[in-house]
Amino acid sequence: MSASRMRSYDLLLLSLALLVLLIIGALLPLTPQDYWWYLRLGQDIATTGAVPRVDSYSLTQAGTPYHFHSWLAALALWAAHSAGGTAATFLLRLIVIALAYGILWFILRKAGAGPRTAAVLALAAGLAGSSNWSIRPQLLALPLFAAALLVLWNWEMRNARLLWLLPVISLLWVNLHGSFPLLFVLLIPALIFGSGDRRQLVWASALAVVALLINPRGIAAVQYVGAMLSSPSNRFSNEWLPAVNRGWQANLFFAWFLLIAPTAALSKQRLSRLEWAWLLLFGWLGLYAARYGIWCLFILPLVTARFASAWTERAFERPVERERPAVNLAAACLLLLLPIGLLPGVRERWWISAPAAFHDVTPVAAVNWLAAHPELEGPLWSDFSQSRLPLMTKPSSSTPRELRENRRAVC
Repeated sequence: MSASRMRSYDLLLLSLALLVLLIIGALLPLTPQDYWWYLRLGQDIATTGAVPRVDSYSLTQAGTPYHFHSWLAALALWAAHSAGGTAATFLLRLIVIALAYGILWFILRKAGAGPRTAAVLALAAGLAGSSNWSIRPQLLALPLFAAALLVLWNWEMRNARLLWLLPVISLLWVNLHGSFPLLFVLLIPALIFGSGDRRQLVWASALAVVALLINPRGIAAVQYVGAMLSSPSNRFSNEWLPAVNRGWQANLFFAWFLLIAPTAALSKQRLSRLEWAWLLLFGWLGLYAARYGIWCLFILPLVTARFASAWTERAFERPVERERPAVNLAAACLLLLLPIGLLPGVRERWWISAPAAFHDVTPVAAVNWLAAHPELEGPLWSDFSQSRLPLMTKPSSSTPRELRENRRAVC
């Protein structure tokens, strides 16, 4: 069944898969390492109307030039927090998850997977990647990666109508997160191995390169990524080290990798050169460093769908003899709305033992104590790993003025 014949039953299956992922996204605690200082950066940008050009969040490097690459993501996080505190912040995560894995499901349908197979594969990809759903700039790049993959898959299938989206994706991505080179890890193999209209893709790729320069620092954005990738400090961070099979998400990721080989050997379906290039490139990245696994988990479902489509069509997909579109659509909407009841500030009203919104390593008590002792003169040293500024006490209720007053501790 092609994606052009999408039915209400298909959307119901998608909503069931997304329901599981959104529940996980609502219950995962907010980890502090890459959130609070980005929130402060977003507040400063909103207040001043400009992206800072020097570091004011650390003690040892204060006043030195600094490239705040993910300024747009910081502004988005601050906008969500300003609009509805922690609940709105978690809602932003749910929207991003729904977009990313909804687009992935659509790609799988276009690749020949039936609605049930596509739902199961999208669910498996989300489960395996859920350890990378921390609320930080990288999260906001997931739908952009999925959208780029959709555009290029359409182009490979001789449909170039969406190529105009590539410069838009590039423009947003370069201002959201330093993972924007992954757009070109998708693009370059398509230019070399793809079977679509290469001339059209060359023009779209050229515009995507130009779009990279539309950021507060121009070409310095590319230089920043190069410096970050070559930084000696990466060897001290687990996410930059090779992936290890620890935790159920990693178990699923590695098991999927192991199953690809026998699936390829037994399948009559053959991958295109472009599909093989994507699998090898992102497979290597996913094993090279733990932080790249989340991107590989958008390629693995596509390859699996291509290999297993003939089997799943016979054994797993069943025709729906009688469809009720109104009921299916209403049920799908309800399933997608249910996770809202699990948002912080909402779940406490009906769930007595509701899990905490913040990870237990968040120094809320320390910042409360600092706010209660204004007589202390800064700067104050904090050895809180990766945190530039533990800046607020109750993020769901703090006002911009309170945030400025609570800026007592820097590290």
